[in-house]
Amino acid sequence: MFRVGLISDTHDLLRPQVLDALRGSDHIIHGGDICSAEVLEALAALAPLTAVRGNNDRGDWARRLHETETIELAGVTIHVVHDLKDLVLPPAAQVVVSGHSHKPKVEERAGVLYVNPGAAGPRRFKLPISAGELRITGGKATARLLTF
Repeated sequence: MFRVGLISDTHDLLRPQVLDALRGSDHIIHGGDICSAEVLEALAALAPLTAVRGNNDRGDWARRLHETETIELAGVTIHVVHDLKDLVLPPAAQVVVSGHSHKPKVEERAGVLYVNPGAAGPRRFKLPISAGELRITGGKATARLLTF
């Protein structure tokens, strides 16, 4: 099994319990609204990292990030975008990881698994603090959400 840690909308806050949940990941994906290079450095110290730029990511460090990324991990093609309204789905994508709404959600549509790990940073509204993970086995991905 290949384990991918999912995190989004940290807004410059990495909670110890979220970092603990991501430890042991084979790869980490951040769905944007990172808000500082230090967050990326801390995550990259745990596992290889893919991150996209969110609408609150500004500055020189953020300009190095793309608005979308498409990667293949353990035989599964994953497309990452901060806001689903900006989604242009690549034909090969089997999984879409997003952020922005702060609402954790896992949903399958037309054979594509959509995962929003929610927000791991400051609490907003009455939404939970959350992250997620993908488990990839035999070229198939399953997702689960983690709340804190």
